[in-house]
Amino acid sequence: MILSIDTTSEFGSIALTDRDRVVEEVLLHSPDGFGHILFPQIEKLLARHGVSVNQMDCFAGAAGPGSFTGVRIGLAAVKGLAEAVSKPVVAISNLRVLAFFGVAPLRATVLDARRGEVYGAVYNAALEAVVEEAVMKFPVWLKTLPTDGFEFVSIDFAPFRGFVDADVPVVTAPRALAAAIGRIAWAELEAGRARDSAEIDANYIRRSDAELLHQR
Repeated sequence: MILSIDTTSEFGSIALTDRDRVVEEVLLHSPDGFGHILFPQIEKLLARHGVSVNQMDCFAGAAGPGSFTGVRIGLAAVKGLAEAVSKPVVAISNLRVLAFFGVAPLRATVLDARRGEVYGAVYNAALEAVVEEAVMKFPVWLKTLPTDGFEFVSIDFAPFRGFVDADVPVVTAPRALAAAIGRIAWAELEAGRARDSAEIDANYIRRSDAELLHQR
């Protein structure tokens, strides 16, 4: 069994999965952050299914990109739980998780990065990166994409629809990503790619404001 956590945006989620089966997924909405609600929600989820943290085979978390604070909270929770019960961790990019919901051979995943920019990447059906993750203006990112044979996958593609042809397919992914994270993590665990909690790091893509100011 795998406990998965995503707190990278104001709409987070947690999920309990058993191999490739979703036991339960819970959408969380907390514009003020998840620090005060995350562990109570995890306790309720596990209690509803009569399982404990000790029974988890692995823990999984969204590694970002997203809110810097949100990414840190989620990964800290995943790493702390895993360390407490000596279990491995899988951290998965949110852009890769979006590709899970696609159906085309190539899936251009996109998230709003604010400041007029997007986080984007292209994955194949095996969820392997074909065009590496980047942050840039949407029209500039479009120029890095394959010429055809792909679809867009996004939680909300409305802000970008005007930049692309109407016949380009778009898949709308759900706000709750934790169950998909758990299902991907199971494949990673089976393939021997789960890691010790100390080896897991965030996937910010863009540096924080604090880092940029310090560099000036």
